[in-house]
Amino acid sequence: MSESGGVKISSMRARCSDAEWRTRVDLAACYRLVELYGMSDMMANHISARVDGETNAFLINAYGMLYEEITASSLIKVDHGGNILSAPDFGELNYGVNRAGFVIHSAVHEARADVACVIHVHTAATMAISALECGLLPITQTAMRFLKIGYHDYHGVVLEVDEQESLIRDLGSGEALILRNHGALIAGRSIGEAFNWTHRLELACRAQLAAMACNAKLVDVPQSILEDTWSNYQPQTRRPYGVMEWPALLRKLDRIDRSFRD
Repeated sequence: MSESGGVKISSMRARCSDAEWRTRVDLAACYRLVELYGMSDMMANHISARVDGETNAFLINAYGMLYEEITASSLIKVDHGGNILSAPDFGELNYGVNRAGFVIHSAVHEARADVACVIHVHTAATMAISALECGLLPITQTAMRFLKIGYHDYHGVVLEVDEQESLIRDLGSGEALILRNHGALIAGRSIGEAFNWTHRLELACRAQLAAMACNAKLVDVPQSILEDTWSNYQPQTRRPYGVMEWPALLRKLDRIDRSFRD
């Protein structure tokens, strides 16, 4: 039995495979990092991860816990139909999975076999960019990696599976999607890669808002240079994101609070 910020949670270590436990630890770390870098929205939003070798299931947070409370054992395993496959004993709290979180994340995991992790955020910067008609502008090198980012129009809170088809179509084969009047959705081939993309998207959005607030002319970059820069960030031209960064981020968390590993 472990305790996370006052929430007593039974350990899941003996109830899952080694591969699932490793995913649980990394996913819990991702929640803590999203909180640490100021990208959480209390208990709203979700980060999900597929377990290696399991094509019809993913791990997601228990609705009711803050990101800073998430541990490896607190995560819930669900299938693409929304059925809970495994969960710890939350006692009288009886936490479950948020409907909107399931609809969004199951859509991506079911449609994109290449995606291991999905992150959805409502940061002030991504929400602001999502409300601008111009969207994300390639005015910084960091923003240029999102040159071909997708956009998904707002249809209300995502509670119905009918929206999954258009969501997946708008995401396409990309790694990021601006949810108009809502926030952002990021997909990665690993948990570390997804966090890296999320962090960079947040920086790109903040930088654009800061530049636009100056009410001065923005410097345009020629399209050919934009395309070349975008290409330099693609999988075929560099190592996958997160390979180098993720172990360092885990060390950072270990220095701060190792309880995410419980």
